[in-house]
Amino acid sequence: MKIDTLCVQAGYEPKNSEPRVLPIVQSTTFAYDSAETMGKLFDLEEDGFFYTRLANPTLDAVAKKIAALEGGVGAMLTASGQAASLISITNISKAGDHIIASAAIYGGTFNLFNKTLRDLGIDFDFVSPDITAEELEKVFKPNTKAVFVETVTNPSLDVIDIELFAKVAHAHNCPLIVDNTFATPVNCRPFEWGADIVVHSTSKYMDGHAVALGGVVVDSGNFDWTKGDYPMLTTPDETYHGVVYTEHFGRSAYIVKCCTHLMRDFGAQQSPQNAFLLNLGLDTLALRMERHCSNALAVAEFLEGHDKVDKVDYPGLKSNKYYEKAQKYMPKGTCGVISVCIKGGKEGAVRFMEGLKLAKIVIHVADARTCVLHPASTTHRQLSDQQLIDAGIAPNMVRLSVGIENPDDIIADIAQALEKV
Repeated sequence: MKIDTLCVQAGYEPKNSEPRVLPIVQSTTFAYDSAETMGKLFDLEEDGFFYTRLANPTLDAVAKKIAALEGGVGAMLTASGQAASLISITNISKAGDHIIASAAIYGGTFNLFNKTLRDLGIDFDFVSPDITAEELEKVFKPNTKAVFVETVTNPSLDVIDIELFAKVAHAHNCPLIVDNTFATPVNCRPFEWGADIVVHSTSKYMDGHAVALGGVVVDSGNFDWTKGDYPMLTTPDETYHGVVYTEHFGRSAYIVKCCTHLMRDFGAQQSPQNAFLLNLGLDTLALRMERHCSNALAVAEFLEGHDKVDKVDYPGLKSNKYYEKAQKYMPKGTCGVISVCIKGGKEGAVRFMEGLKLAKIVIHVADARTCVLHPASTTHRQLSDQQLIDAGIAPNMVRLSVGIENPDDIIADIAQALEKV
């Protein structure tokens, strides 16, 4: 099936007399007639649902839909995008290990890596999203366990060369983890370009309506964990009576370990209610992404020629340095987010944002409503001046998330706000 059909049909197929719409299974626990069956569930000898912290029918159906959209062997929903990023790393690394990450990533992810995971003993090197293969080669260490990048970086909108990062990572027997939140699988499927693991903040375009916090980890099933140094997957897990994930679960080893080990211990499960709302959003994802991208291109073209604007970054513009790369990886469009630098420094950016009427200032991005944010003083305010430069964030940068309203109305609102700068 095509991607827009999968958005509607994948993950859940009702049987005779069952609900046509995926139901909310709002229960923490599930009943069984046999203690033996329950024991087999705990030993990973049988599949089933027994406690929602580990698995739930509503979550399972939505995870299967997202796995189908990305082209993976399995997926796991999480309570937030942050939880997805956390688990994607800690599923294969521990204290004393090393991770390479793009410097141009969401501020919350940067802080998770640079502060919290460093405090837990995992070392990080942050590299330019435009790094060459030769330069990237030099960053690897004997204890490097993964490379982490964003398809389209937040908020600088750099387009990552997925094939380059994948090729170098694989040469060192390391997986490439890609945050595909902005592009979504409608516009880019990183597994087709060599990525091994994909994460999303499902709170963004996948939900699409700013109502359901969540995240997801998707496993391609393509990475051979036995060729690298991944004892968590290739040696016995004594908490499950010595199961070896790669031997017992084959291509699904990574995602099964996510679900059975880390979700068991971290408890960062998405609620059935939020998974239900996420599924409603996924139904229209393909339709909405088409409108987001066409609207954003119209807005970017308007801003590019405005005398109150210093710079516009949008990979859909032919003048953008990432245009050719975007055409390669995302020929149908990138996303609805634009980075625009307003004349007059930070003060000019603030006057512009406060002058908007249709668009609102919110700590969010990528939903149906047009909104704006000043990254340097909000999502990335914990970064140093040099880190802000490395992340491509200027003091006068405004992140403009273009919604699905009529493009003429969005442009009219931006035009009247720019007059106040």
